[in-house]
Amino acid sequence: MATQAEHQSTRRDFLFVATGAVGAVGVGAVVWPLINQMNPDKSTLALASIEFSLAGIEEGQSVTILWRGLPVFVRHRTPKEIEEAKAVPMSDLKDPEPDSARVKEGHEQWLIMIANCTHLGCIPVGESGDYDGWFCPCHGSQYDSAGRIRKGPAPKNLVLPPYKFISDTLVQIG
Repeated sequence: MATQAEHQSTRRDFLFVATGAVGAVGVGAVVWPLINQMNPDKSTLALASIEFSLAGIEEGQSVTILWRGLPVFVRHRTPKEIEEAKAVPMSDLKDPEPDSARVKEGHEQWLIMIANCTHLGCIPVGESGDYDGWFCPCHGSQYDSAGRIRKGPAPKNLVLPPYKFISDTLVQIG
């Protein structure tokens, strides 16, 4: 028959093991959400790369699409807008960048850029402002028809996403 001391040590051992197991489950319950929140959002993974048809966009028209949770402006520029953008002297620009660096060769009529103001991330309004481009109503930044900052607190031009033309009417963003 087991003595009182042996019986006490068995119960004590069980309590230590049970306490350790509950503690391990508790630590896991706290640590798992912290680790899991570092995973990328499923919606951004699904849109890592998208294809967009340009066929329905008329000359002079802009559309806004969604890529990686960000709005993207796609503008079919007119010949007049292209010539105006090319004629701007670099000395007039806060963030000097020629029009040719903002479009793909052979597709100068298509301007594709992320629709976030580089000042505080607002979404500019298209075809407005002093330069017939984009105007950010939040703080007054104005961009020209090539998406270059011309006036206001924004420090940089509108950002260009990585993109390539698959055909004359199909573009892949991302």
